[in-house]
Amino acid sequence: MTRRGLGTLLATALAAAGLTAAVGSPARAADADLVRNGGFENGLSPWSCTSDSGTVVTSPAHSGTGALKATPAGSDSAQCSQTVSVRPNSSYTLGAWVQGSYVYLGASGTGTTDVSTWTPSASDWQQLTTSFTTGPNTTSVTVWTHGWYGQPAYLADDITLTGPGGGDPGDPAPGAPGGLTAGSVTPSSVALSWSASTGATGYNVYQDGSKVQSVSGTSATVTGLAPSTAYRFEVTAVNASGESARSTAVTATTSAGSGGDPSVPKHAVTGYWQNFNNGATVQKISDVQSQYDIIAVAFADATGTPGAVDFTLDPALNYSEAAFKADIAAKQAAGKSVIISIGGEKGTVSVNDSASATNFANSVYALMQKYGFNGVDIDLENGLNPTYMTQALRALSAKAGSKLVITMAPQTIDMQSTSAGYFRTALNVKDILTVVNMQYYNSGAMNGCDGKVYAQGTVDFLTALACIQLEGGLAPSQVGLGLPASTRGAGSGYVAPSVVNDALDCLATGTRCGSFKPSKTYPGIRGAMTWSTNWDATAGNAWSNAVGAHVHAMP
Repeated sequence: MTRRGLGTLLATALAAAGLTAAVGSPARAADADLVRNGGFENGLSPWSCTSDSGTVVTSPAHSGTGALKATPAGSDSAQCSQTVSVRPNSSYTLGAWVQGSYVYLGASGTGTTDVSTWTPSASDWQQLTTSFTTGPNTTSVTVWTHGWYGQPAYLADDITLTGPGGGDPGDPAPGAPGGLTAGSVTPSSVALSWSASTGATGYNVYQDGSKVQSVSGTSATVTGLAPSTAYRFEVTAVNASGESARSTAVTATTSAGSGGDPSVPKHAVTGYWQNFNNGATVQKISDVQSQYDIIAVAFADATGTPGAVDFTLDPALNYSEAAFKADIAAKQAAGKSVIISIGGEKGTVSVNDSASATNFANSVYALMQKYGFNGVDIDLENGLNPTYMTQALRALSAKAGSKLVITMAPQTIDMQSTSAGYFRTALNVKDILTVVNMQYYNSGAMNGCDGKVYAQGTVDFLTALACIQLEGGLAPSQVGLGLPASTRGAGSGYVAPSVVNDALDCLATGTRCGSFKPSKTYPGIRGAMTWSTNWDATAGNAWSNAVGAHVHAMP
């Protein structure tokens, strides 16, 4: 969202998301290479590739006689990974030689900030490197490489992780755990237990092929899940010498739940209300059109305390605090939700550690108490830390209760990959998340879930990019289409309301699609969002009259 209708630059967004292609300096000679079979000279083991997408080929190889070849298919990005023992509070350099289009390299579970790097196109072998420091309790990390949806097979070879070794390599790696069982379930969690493995010092839990937890005992509870959803779990055992093969998988389905404030309609329209005058129609909350189910007040401001925010009505609006509060209460009595938005184009709220996460939660809750807001919208266009924003939102949820409304408005680049910070945050809190209204504007052409590039301002752009979120783990009820209300509302990306409605029908029913048609339908798609209710009013309410009526008529 923007205060002046101008998006941030794509290059800035790329840097904020940590998606920068780079070639780093060589590792120190004294460091050990901790990756096992990084040259793929001994087959694929101990690498694990999603959907059996990986194989070892003899040519082309960067060195030796083997290289990894992995082929993305459908919504699978062909991620291949292994878990490596490391030492706490230590520095590591990750490197690989790759070939192909949109090839990624990264490390997760670092205990600090997970890292990734990528190349959009490597017609010949190209080196990728990145580095990280482990946290105070980190004893293992997962290194991975993957391609991109709809792209051809990629190649990787000579993958290395250099730094202090995690233990005595003479100890044998443990065997795979047995007896994995799913126990109690809730709308957002599944309890797991398994038998101990001889020689294991810990265990890794995998959800749908991706590592989600490391624990020291023989049980774990996986949280952050969506209601009424089936998940596949596996467990491995680890020690200083490495990680075992994965256990036999079990499948568990979470119980039904509301997934956010139950008062938000099944199909909803979100609109941003401007607490400033930039040439659009000046409104009071009472003036906001009745088609809007969620009204996001833009914006709260950062304070001098890290992570904390505050809100003050713009004096230019001639709007008393008492009238503002009364108007919020009246909208709520009419079944609407009014939330406070954090960020915008010029917002600089930083939540980068536990203290700032606590400050964020406390200050947002204080605004909810003061003004009666139903929740919070995260519209940070300069990047966010998924670890600590997750911590902040969960702390806020604990204070506010089950009716808390949480929305997000990431830019398109922030939702291109599940490894990006915004996407990871959304997945981390999806059990309490209401909707992600990605901004389908001010971005230019972007990749869809089929790997093809689609031009901004088309039905295909809306549907193929929404597909990434829908196939990346968000529930249909947590996906909305964010568009400008008029040509003056944003620098680019405006489409006629009829295009928004076509995209919603394509996603929900498979009708009125462009050249891209999803492989399945998503009848629970939440709806749409616009910047802003003020620009909508300036244009005679054309957007809310057309899109709002269409959304509310969806079955």
